[in-house]
Amino acid sequence: MNTNTQALSGRLRQNWRDYYILTKPKVVMLITFTALVGMFLATERMVPWEVLIFGALGITLVAASAAAINHLVDQRIDAIMARTQRRPLPTGQVEVWQALVFAGVLGVVGMALLLVFTNPLCAWLTFGSLVGYAVVYTMLLKRATPQNIVIGGAAGAAPPLLGWVAVTGQVEPGALLLFLIIFTWTPPHFWALAIHRREEYAKVDIPMLPVTHGVALTRLHILLYTILLCLVTLLPYLIGMSGVLYLLGATLLGARFLWFAWRLYHHADDRLAMPTFGYSIVYLFALFAVLMVDHYFHVRLEQFLF
Repeated sequence: MNTNTQALSGRLRQNWRDYYILTKPKVVMLITFTALVGMFLATERMVPWEVLIFGALGITLVAASAAAINHLVDQRIDAIMARTQRRPLPTGQVEVWQALVFAGVLGVVGMALLLVFTNPLCAWLTFGSLVGYAVVYTMLLKRATPQNIVIGGAAGAAPPLLGWVAVTGQVEPGALLLFLIIFTWTPPHFWALAIHRREEYAKVDIPMLPVTHGVALTRLHILLYTILLCLVTLLPYLIGMSGVLYLLGATLLGARFLWFAWRLYHHADDRLAMPTFGYSIVYLFALFAVLMVDHYFHVRLEQFLF
């Protein structure tokens, strides 16, 4: 391979990585996973293959489009914050028009897949979540109120509801309960990160709670929201949506999360914020995995007994 070919190959690999970064892959992975769990919980049978594959892909692409728009809107503050200043737009690896076209293509293709392979309600709710995150949260709430992550969390809580609706075509109580779990999880998850990065948020005038009201109050809010989360996650069992296996898993996972939140509050040590943030991600993955396993265990047990 000659030097020119190697250089071209290197640029293509770099460009691919830059566009991949624009999609916020770790966030989108969590979104896709919770949407899939919503699909599986919506039916006692197997999810239709076209909904499973193309519905999940559509939700993933729209979420990736929203992430790219977030990069576009936040490029000024991303260039200042240490955590984000090496992103593709601040470094000039991707130009604004390229990111805009990329976000548009992802969004259009994702919406087309949802309209063709799921149902209109799922498609428009997904579009609404894109607008909620990319416009309402990123452009408005993020810069307007310390409650930004609480109100804007509705967009991030939508994926399991979207997955459920992709299968049933209806917004049902179970779907709303999955939405409520993530909605309640979002503040303690994000505020733990905000404590760690509060000086950077202050530098770019983003009114995150630890910036506007102090770290001590933020720690208290994290603890109170974690207690609320532990109570909310009992509801699937209490309404008969999930069984004992889920109850055990939710209790153990919640107790661990509560320990992290209490430790952060009680010791008033900012170094504990990132371990709390890290566990919150593991917690949500594990909780939804237990929801799915319990669902099919419960279904098979009922079929065996009756």
